[in-house]
Amino acid sequence: MNRRIIGFAEQVLFALNFFVLFLLLFESKVEVPVWLQSFGRMHPLFLHFPIVFLLLAMGMEFFRFKTANSTNEFYGIFLNNLLLLGALTAGLTVVMGLFLSHEEGYTGTVLQWHKWSGIGIFFVASLIFWGRNQTWYRAPVARAGALVSVLLLIGAGHYGATLTHGENFLFEPITSRSAKEAVPLEQAVVFDHVIKPILEQKCVSCHNPEKLKGELALTDPASILKGGKSGRLFIAGLPDSSLLMKRIHLPPAEKKHMPPLGKTQLTDEEVTLLALWVKGRADFKKKLVDLPPQDSLRRIASVHFVPAEPTEPEYEFAAADEETVQKLTNDYRTILPLAKESPALAVNLYNKATYSPDKLQELDDIRRQIVSLNLSKLPVRDADLRNVAKFENLEKLNLNFTEITGGGLKELTSLEKLESLSLSGTKIRYQDLQPLLGSFKNLETVSLWNTGISDADIGRLRKQFKEVAFISGFRGEDSEPIRLNPPQVKNASTIFTETLQLQLKHPIRGVQIRYTTDGTEPDSLKSPVFTAGTVLDKSTSIRAKAFKDGWFGSSEAVFDFFKSTHKPDSVTVLLPLNRVHQADGPYTFFDRKLGTFNANSPAWANNWAGVRNNDLALLSEFRKPVSVASVALRVMVEPETGIFPPQLVEIWGGSTRENLKLLGTVKPAMPKEKSAPVLKAVECRIKPQPVSFMKIVARPVEKLPDWHPGKGKRALLLVDEVFIN
Repeated sequence: MNRRIIGFAEQVLFALNFFVLFLLLFESKVEVPVWLQSFGRMHPLFLHFPIVFLLLAMGMEFFRFKTANSTNEFYGIFLNNLLLLGALTAGLTVVMGLFLSHEEGYTGTVLQWHKWSGIGIFFVASLIFWGRNQTWYRAPVARAGALVSVLLLIGAGHYGATLTHGENFLFEPITSRSAKEAVPLEQAVVFDHVIKPILEQKCVSCHNPEKLKGELALTDPASILKGGKSGRLFIAGLPDSSLLMKRIHLPPAEKKHMPPLGKTQLTDEEVTLLALWVKGRADFKKKLVDLPPQDSLRRIASVHFVPAEPTEPEYEFAAADEETVQKLTNDYRTILPLAKESPALAVNLYNKATYSPDKLQELDDIRRQIVSLNLSKLPVRDADLRNVAKFENLEKLNLNFTEITGGGLKELTSLEKLESLSLSGTKIRYQDLQPLLGSFKNLETVSLWNTGISDADIGRLRKQFKEVAFISGFRGEDSEPIRLNPPQVKNASTIFTETLQLQLKHPIRGVQIRYTTDGTEPDSLKSPVFTAGTVLDKSTSIRAKAFKDGWFGSSEAVFDFFKSTHKPDSVTVLLPLNRVHQADGPYTFFDRKLGTFNANSPAWANNWAGVRNNDLALLSEFRKPVSVASVALRVMVEPETGIFPPQLVEIWGGSTRENLKLLGTVKPAMPKEKSAPVLKAVECRIKPQPVSFMKIVARPVEKLPDWHPGKGKRALLLVDEVFIN
């Protein structure tokens, strides 16, 4: 390596040592600006470099004084450069980590162990580098230093992994599986063995006493009941009103969506289990078998446990001839044993184009062994059910989305062992099904969603046949329908000049999107239905929900559209912007790029311009006079972090730069204690008049209210866009 480069690197290493000491001495007073937060967040990525460099360097240093190595010139030069590179990258990693530790949620003893072991690596590596050519530095010292460095590397890595992934991350798949399998169904506790494992796998890595994101710990019942900075985690019995479920159902890109984007997300089953647990009043001690047999939580969770004395089903019939099974298996039909060495068979027919009734007749040689038959989405008609009735040991029959109408259901009453019957998506009617249900002696489950049977009729069936579970657009229990996803916006931009054709979409076919523009919540009856011809001609807040028969309506989605008729030919910022909220300077306010709440997104750091110690003052020039009737500033309001709307906005205008008069003012309403964060437009309406020059002055709140932790201090004002109409 070039001697000049090595000399420069040594100077940087020397400076890094003093900079790290400075950060440690004044740690309580250091404030990391937003533009440096991204540098700190590179810590988890960058730390791999010093680990590799230093492990290799310390291995070579351990054997450095062997005769063959001590006289090898290349060995010495390579080791010296590798050690220097390892110490430098370790120093940068330490600086990044110290910056990152200033963000919310990094507390506890694990953080301290990780922090000081990492700092120890840097200082020990630096000491070895600077001292390795001194007279006192001999083989015992070199070996001791190498061993200490490796131990510190292992310790820092262990504690870092604990911070990032939680305790027992490495062996969790093994231990959690064995723990779950070891608990018999009869002993399983809902919270301990169903809910807590979900929290441990998806939530606890960020919400534990060592990494207390949002001041919330999810490691024990007391902490869960206590909640966090945003309040109680749930309202027992009301999942839709609970913070836990609201955060889970937020769009993944939202800052407050949980788990955060980039982390392993909850599965649909896990979301359902959490919602059902909260709905069941979030009991921490109830056993799974204490729930009613038809309870959705019990039904979903029970499949993950085994009975105290598991028993394999026994069948009276012998296994089918293997050659016959192989012969009947083809491109449109699969035949598989129900379990290893079991004589029972599961048959699945598919490919709508190749189906005909004789495909069922071909199964006559193995009819006694068939216990599961799937005919879903095939053109099966009522007459075909005569062939199905021949499968005397049939336990599970799937007729979803077939062409049966119910006239042939009587043929199936001879199936004495039938336990599960799926009729969803068919034209089955109440009068066809109700008289026959009593003839099915072992029937446990009937699927009826998206059929001709009304919800009221399904309710009557439940009352009459209490031993049967009826599934009708529901995920389990009759009180837990499937909830639709919220609608989405398709428009490339929500800012327009004259008019905008509204474009909303939904991933599920047949969904009806209803919306309002007056601030009220949309309903499924009176609110306007979105159509492709919906056109906006002014700034509008669209509140939309999705509806579909047999489903719960979606949660509400809010889309703000902004009309911005006039764009100045030039803009000047008259007073300085906050040093950490510069965005794109004067171009920020008319670039049609909106900011977000998500601090991990470039739109947060790059699109918000802010002031705190002085007014926000903009001077706009129009080469040709424009008629102005309103001016709006889109601002962020996040009370808990001291971001407030302006206490006063003034609009000045005139024909020349020197001859401006006050056209209008507005004083926005201030947030109350525990107000939710919001992005909103602060609008000042004025008498329509032509202007060539316009000055906009927005004054930050001078003193935060008494209820705020920073009471008496000045608030931060953030603006991302200005709309002139």
